[in-house]
Amino acid sequence: MSSRYIYGATILGAACWGLIGLFIAPLYKAGFTSWDVVTIRVVCTFVLLSGIMMAFYREQLKAHWKDHIFFASAGIISIVFFNYFYFDVFSKSSLSVAVTLLYTGPVFVTLLSRLFFKEPLTLRKVMALGLAVLGCAFVVGFFPVGQQDVSLHLLGFGLLSGFFYALYSIVTKPVTRKYSVMTITTYVFFYASVCMVLSSNTIQKGSLFLNVEVLMSAFLLALISTVAGYVFYTIGLKHLEASRASILATVEPLVAVMTGLFFLGEELTFWQIVGILFVLYAAVLVVERKRKPKSVRDSIRNKHA
Repeated sequence: MSSRYIYGATILGAACWGLIGLFIAPLYKAGFTSWDVVTIRVVCTFVLLSGIMMAFYREQLKAHWKDHIFFASAGIISIVFFNYFYFDVFSKSSLSVAVTLLYTGPVFVTLLSRLFFKEPLTLRKVMALGLAVLGCAFVVGFFPVGQQDVSLHLLGFGLLSGFFYALYSIVTKPVTRKYSVMTITTYVFFYASVCMVLSSNTIQKGSLFLNVEVLMSAFLLALISTVAGYVFYTIGLKHLEASRASILATVEPLVAVMTGLFFLGEELTFWQIVGILFVLYAAVLVVERKRKPKSVRDSIRNKHA
């Protein structure tokens, strides 16, 4: 397989994730809440993944019952809440702000890895943390002084999206060597789906799905911005170092920002652009390391599956 194809697949996967705003904006317009949109994403994704698994990877569905604790924890604690906080920031602010705050995730992984797995906190990681904090301050308008555009409430939600995004890597680490990524992802979305069906009233809004635009948006949200993004990214991940693949995946926020600017009518100030670049560079600093054994940081991208 040529390197051009490998890099192209990785970038295409990240771009699929970055297009998510195109598919969730119509759902908000139709009257769905952020909690509803999470329900739609995880349930539709599980239906697609389970179909793929039953058709091509049925043997990989076998899992020890004790490991379902990790699948359920990742699905309910990480997938559900990172999506909720991410979507809520988008609905009340902009896709550009939401995806930038989400990309504090790699920094949270670094801090959590230090806490739970005693991984060293190097100068590079400290620099990344500082850049991420400064970048977020520019994006939400804390700098320059007096230009605040985003409330503390939304800032908190944005940082929580990055935090719960990061928890996926921590929670799934014990089972990553036992099962394929497809197996883990399918069961994670199963438990996320069960949680959302039981806790939301999306089913009661069934009449909204009679709208063709809603049906297409829900389907494309699962197919393109979840399943396809995961499949293409995984193709690249099989042939690249995980750190290099993660760096290529920073295409996601760039595509998301461009989507917001050209299709969703969003605007960015000069300082917000500076802040976005700071956060992206912080993510690169965290993952750009010389060849070493895989760590928990290498699995962070699985959250999109």
